[in-house]
Amino acid sequence: MSLILMCGLSFAGKSTFASHLAGELPARIISLDAINAERGLYGGQGIPIAEWAATNRTAHERASAALADGESVIIDDTGSPRFIRDEWRKTAAAADAPFVIVWVRIDPELQRQRILANRTASARGDIVDDVLETHMADFEEPSDEQPVIVDADKAGLDRVAEVAAHIRQLVRR
Repeated sequence: MSLILMCGLSFAGKSTFASHLAGELPARIISLDAINAERGLYGGQGIPIAEWAATNRTAHERASAALADGESVIIDDTGSPRFIRDEWRKTAAAADAPFVIVWVRIDPELQRQRILANRTASARGDIVDDVLETHMADFEEPSDEQPVIVDADKAGLDRVAEVAAHIRQLVRR
C-alpha cells in the first residue's frame, strides 16, 4: 500500500498517467477534479479557496479510508502549493504508507499546444486564461522533495512501467 500524489501543471498529462499507473500497480485513483464535478464545481473556471478546501477534505477522507482498507491510492491533482503536498504526507504517515510524488513536468509551449488543441476538440473542460496564468505563477515545484519525474512529452507506457517498478521497490522497503 502507498499514497502516490500526482503533481504538475494543468494539461501536463497527470490524469492520463495516473490512469495507466493505477492499472499497473494496482491503485485507486482519487481525482480532485472528479470530486469537484460531484459538487457541481469546475476548476478550469476558477473555484473559491473555501470550496477547494472542502474538496481537499473529501479527498483526504476517501484516501484515508482506502489506505485503511490496504489499498494503494493515487491522488490526481496538481499537488501545489507545497502545503498541499505536506498534508498528503501527513495522511500517508497516519496510515503508515509510503508517500511518493510523481511530478509530470511540461514545457510551457507543449502545454499551450495542448490547451489550444483541447479548445478545438473539447476533449475535456477548458481552463480559462486568467485561471491558467494564476495557476502557472503560483505553482510550487517539488524539486527538493525527491519526486519521481516524468516529462510530459515522454509519458508513455514504458515510463508508466518504470515508475510503477520504482514505487513497488519503495513499498517493499
